Amino acid sequence: MNNLHRVKKRLVHCCVAIVTVASLVACSEQNTNEENTHNILTKEEASQGWQLLFDGKTKGQWRGYKKTSFPDNWEVVDGTLHMNPIAKIEGANIADLVFPQEFENFTLKLDWKISEKGNSGIFYLANEKDEQFSHIWQTAPEMQVLDNIGHPDANKGKDGNRQAGSLYDLIPAQPQNAKPVGQWNHIEITVQNKNVTHKQNGVVVVEYTIGSAQWFDMIANSKFPSYNENWSNVATAGLIGLQDHDDHVWFRNIKVKAL
Repeated sequence: MNNLHRVKKRLVHCCVAIVTVASLVACSEQNTNEENTHNILTKEEASQGWQLLFDGKTKGQWRGYKKTSFPDNWEVVDGTLHMNPIAKIEGANIADLVFPQEFENFTLKLDWKISEKGNSGIFYLANEKDEQFSHIWQTAPEMQVLDNIGHPDANKGKDGNRQAGSLYDLIPAQPQNAKPVGQWNHIEITVQNKNVTHKQNGVVVVEYTIGSAQWFDMIANSKFPSYNENWSNVATAGLIGLQDHDDHVWFRNIKVKAL
């Protein structure tokens, strides 16, 4: 009986080990498959002229705004571009992140994930040539990235125009459909002949026209003229940028298509 018990016990241990190994292999394969679906161009996207701006592995051409190098406060980790406020030590090279190619008529799409109480943004048509400006937000429209529940900015501004997906401080995202902290949001920003749309999680949430009467009126009544009196005259072609707002934020699947 003792020998039979030992044999049964060994069989149980073997079965547990086999199940554990199989589970680890399955999990590894799932993670690998998930990684292989991000930061790549599909055959359809490639045929449509999409350009991949981030491969999930390297810094590529990304650099700091008005800088020649990749900032210390950004890192490539787990297939994402991550803004890491912990890296902002004394003397560090810190900056908002930009891709050094100007786009005029285009669609930009990417995924973003924000930290608890986090704040960030996505800039487009940014101007880097004017020497009087040291910050990207002095020159460019911004699609807001925010923890709508935990960050106080969500309740400032007007009618929710500082919440996720909004044209920051100017036009609120309607409907407000941002996913909460820890979940990925997918956005698309299209600029064509000065007509701009923000799409968040598959839904158009903002539409406006640069240079329209509405455009000049809403900017005149905003805080932006105090930063740059000519802010409303944004560039017809400019850079795409990702904001350092002292909070953890992650970006992936960054792609653009010229129109």
